[in-house]
Amino acid sequence: MAKMALGTVVLLTAVVTAVLTSLFWIGAYSIALSGEDQSADAAQTRPPAVVPAKAPARAGDIVVAPSGLVIPVSGVRTDQLIDTFTQSRAGGRPHDAMDIMAPHGTPVVAAAEGTVEKLFFSQGGGGITAYVRSPDRHWMYYYAHLQAYAPGLREGQHLGRGDPIGRVGSTGNANPEGPHLHFAIHRMAEGERWWQGRPVNPYPLLAGAGR
Repeated sequence: MAKMALGTVVLLTAVVTAVLTSLFWIGAYSIALSGEDQSADAAQTRPPAVVPAKAPARAGDIVVAPSGLVIPVSGVRTDQLIDTFTQSRAGGRPHDAMDIMAPHGTPVVAAAEGTVEKLFFSQGGGGITAYVRSPDRHWMYYYAHLQAYAPGLREGQHLGRGDPIGRVGSTGNANPEGPHLHFAIHRMAEGERWWQGRPVNPYPLLAGAGR
């Protein structure tokens, strides 16, 4: 009789141990699945990494024209340039500049050495603009329709050829569907201010079609 009772106790102990072990592993598995679901939810709600539209201009992106001027839009080749100097604009006014087409955000760099003389916003005209005067003060380089200025750009700053000025955009009266840099060169007389001067066609200087 005693042997039978002892056998029953051993059997019950084994059954209880098996049940408790099973319940433990079921609970642990459920917690693991719950943690994976929460991680998946967190991944779905986490904001995506912000990737700049364009990387900063690199030395290999800068093209120097035969005249010595740098094409002021990074990565643009001389054979991609179009002469828009004599085209008419709104109201029949002469363009007196060239448009260099490029995607929004493409780096704009200094065509020549100079000093930033004026940073100016023109709502109905060039939008975000920069005027850079040559060291001899005889030339003004005009960059317009910028999306933004290069970080830290300021009036009075000296720029070397190829230094960053800003990004291609469509501010002012430019068509957002055709972002471009409006680039102009003016020959300056003694005492003339940043908005004055006589326009010179940049196309031959940048495309190598003569001087």
